[in-house]
Amino acid sequence: MSSRIHAAQLSGLSPDLVDIEVDITKGLKSFCIVGLPDSAVKEAKDRITSAIKNSGLKSPQKGNKKIIISLAPADLRKEGPIFDLAIALGYLHAAEIINGSMENRLFLGELSLDGTLRPIKGVLLITNKAKEAGFTEIFLPKENEREAALVPGIAVFGAKTLAEVVGHLANPDEIDEKFPIEKVKIAQTAETKIEIKELEQNSIDLLDIAGQESAKRGLEVAAAGGHNIAFWGPPGTGKTMLAKALTGILPPLTLSETLEVTGVQSAVGALTSDYATEPPFRSPHHTSSYVAMVGGGAVPRPGEITLAHRGVLFMDEFPEFDRRVIEAMRQPLEDRIIS
Repeated sequence: MSSRIHAAQLSGLSPDLVDIEVDITKGLKSFCIVGLPDSAVKEAKDRITSAIKNSGLKSPQKGNKKIIISLAPADLRKEGPIFDLAIALGYLHAAEIINGSMENRLFLGELSLDGTLRPIKGVLLITNKAKEAGFTEIFLPKENEREAALVPGIAVFGAKTLAEVVGHLANPDEIDEKFPIEKVKIAQTAETKIEIKELEQNSIDLLDIAGQESAKRGLEVAAAGGHNIAFWGPPGTGKTMLAKALTGILPPLTLSETLEVTGVQSAVGALTSDYATEPPFRSPHHTSSYVAMVGGGAVPRPGEITLAHRGVLFMDEFPEFDRRVIEAMRQPLEDRIIS
């Protein structure tokens, strides 16, 4: 028996949809995951085996059967534990434990050994991509549901455990016969309403800085017009303090800007609430590497320039930064975009 279920991942800041194909046949016992998986994905077979067993279902390791999990497209590298829930449900669907159509449904989440769903990164960007691709429902960990609900037009279902998702998807008439899981209907999460608030009182306010009237005027002009600004002078004259006060006079984030900043912070796991409420302030050390500033690497990740989107990137001791970093700042300063 075979089945197909849908999942997704982030590559840098770009979401990629991934199909989880599961095939179960008679033969020598084996459990194989193919499709360019990294170590975290390969280890998923042990996580989902324990999660399924501890949820009261029959373990995939029992019986003589060959299980092949294919992650398509095969030429796209798959990273992280975000596919755990989809792989587990793909197996249960192929084993005919749960029935019904899996089309137009997207499944995300990392599984603990006891079947609990752990929160994941990049939910907002993935949910927006799922909506654009025509998906109508998305299932994910409870901790991520309000973030996903920022995207209108797609039903969001947050679950605490694998058993809750199975109980929601399984045919109620067959639950008692096949496995001891409670019949549940996971409530759809209401759309998260974004409240645009005035900036809270910053720890450093321009009113607290005595003198420096010309520097304060420069900050006000830069904040109002979105300009870059450079401070220079001897140590101890207040350059760093003035720079830290800049976020306190920036205009509050608009609705679209809030979603942009929230998406970036979610992708790197820096989101501490349902959505970003203030412009970000990033202050990397002058020994930061080229990749840390610009982004990239073997596994592409956003750099400090991207993380400061719609906010402030403060480069203290600017001449001390690596020459490659300083040269790399030329294009973002001119074009106001970085790839």
